[in-house]
Amino acid sequence: MSSLDPMQRQTLALAGVFQAAKLVHEVAQRGIYDHQPFATSIESILVTDPQTFEEIYGGDLQNLKSGAEVMRKALTRSAELHPSVLKYAMSILVLQVKLGKRPDMMTALGERLDAIKQQAMHFSATHENVLAALAGLYQDTLSTFSYRVQVTGDPQVLQQANNADKIRSLLLAGVRSAMLWQQAGGKRWKLLFARKRLLNDLQALHL
Repeated sequence: MSSLDPMQRQTLALAGVFQAAKLVHEVAQRGIYDHQPFATSIESILVTDPQTFEEIYGGDLQNLKSGAEVMRKALTRSAELHPSVLKYAMSILVLQVKLGKRPDMMTALGERLDAIKQQAMHFSATHENVLAALAGLYQDTLSTFSYRVQVTGDPQVLQQANNADKIRSLLLAGVRSAMLWQQAGGKRWKLLFARKRLLNDLQALHL
C-alpha cells in the first residue's frame, strides 16, 4: 500500500494526530482554523479502503505539513507548542488504545461511517450535516469511555453547536490517524526513545 516503509507511515500518521490536536485547540479557542488541514483531517476519516497510504490524506503528503510542524515542536520540546495541543494529542493516543480493545465498537464505527460516506458524497466531507453526523458518531462511541478528552477553550465558542461538532469530528479524525500509527507499529514509548528517527523521517519526507 504505497512505497512508504512502516516507520514512515508511523511518522505520517503521528503527524495526522498532531494536526487534529492543533485544530481542536484552534477551534476551541477562537472558532477559527486553517481550512485546508481541517478538510484533510475530516476527509481522512472517510477514506476507509485506500489504495495507498497517501490517499488517506488527500494523495499529497504536504496536506500534513501543519501537523508535521506541531509534531516537530513536540519532539524537540519547543516552548512554542501550546500545552493543550500536546495534551490533546496524547489523549487521542489513549483513546485509540481503548478503542482497540473494543472490536464491537470498531464494527459499529465502520457501519456508521459507511452511511456518513454516502452523506458526504451528496454534500462534502466538511458540510455541517456531515460534521454533525461525525460528531454524533463520536458521542455514541468514543465519548462513552470513562476516559474522556477534556477540551478547554472560550466558553462562548464551545457553546456553539457547530464548533462542538467540529471538535468532536476532529477528535475522531485524530483517533483514525492514531489507529494508522498503531497499525504501522507505533508505540507511545517511541515518542521518547525514537525522537531522532521521527525527526529524520519528517525531514526526508519534506515535511
